[in-house]
Amino acid sequence: MNKLSETKIVITGANGFIGKNLRKFLNQQKIKFISISRQKYKPLKYETRRSTQYFLKNKNSKLLNCTALVNLIGLGQQENHSDLNDVNVEITKKILALSKRSKIKKFVYISGLGVSKNSTSEYFISKYNAEREIIKSGLDYTIFRASYIIGKNDFLTKKLQKQIKNGKIIIPGSGKYRLQPISINDVCKVLLIACLTKKLSKKIVDLVGPEPITFEKYIKLFNKKKNVKTEKIRLEQILVRMLIESNDYYGMEDLDLLIGDYTSNHEKLSTLTGLKFQKVDEFLN
Repeated sequence: MNKLSETKIVITGANGFIGKNLRKFLNQQKIKFISISRQKYKPLKYETRRSTQYFLKNKNSKLLNCTALVNLIGLGQQENHSDLNDVNVEITKKILALSKRSKIKKFVYISGLGVSKNSTSEYFISKYNAEREIIKSGLDYTIFRASYIIGKNDFLTKKLQKQIKNGKIIIPGSGKYRLQPISINDVCKVLLIACLTKKLSKKIVDLVGPEPITFEKYIKLFNKKKNVKTEKIRLEQILVRMLIESNDYYGMEDLDLLIGDYTSNHEKLSTLTGLKFQKVDEFLN
């Protein structure tokens, strides 16, 4: 393991949900890090901030020989002003090239649980192609295929909180499909292990919590203290609503991820990292 005093980690996409939590965690560990973000904000004690534009257009000698780069830049769905391939693949290629020029020792990437060469969704295809670019780059890497990462202001929580404000939580279809959420606190610990040790070198690892849980049961735990009304709506009805009106329920990519029933064997992650992970009811409470 690298000495913490000699460690410097680069985080791209540093102002997103995972990035904010990772910055706070690294700062608590007194580890120096460089944050790359489009937004301006006051850096933490051990943090140096650089804009994304500056980062991608310059050789960035300040990044020379950094311990690792954690790439968190990514797009979860097609947008009018952004394309999945442009963001998830082409920007990843630029960051890989910059990492090689800067002699960064390790490249860490967050992909998605369920990504494979047989993927059919545009999101999964873009993530799979990004993975291929990383593997063929020649850099040491760890690719994490992540389930839902849960913490304050995570994507799924914000979606459900919006529904709570509207007085009802919608469960698409039967709700019997499963997810395998993982705590953001545990994710930060795993990312640091990937940056500092060889335990996860040149591996694709599923980033999942210790237990699969049906979406229906997850909603019951999430809603335990709030006691908001829930309603199951047939998938066909949700799809029709998506076509004719904007809604606070779920987009096409949301439905792909939820009803895909993506789960994995948590033991591999636990064995490789040596960590004990929080269960769903623990981090929701």
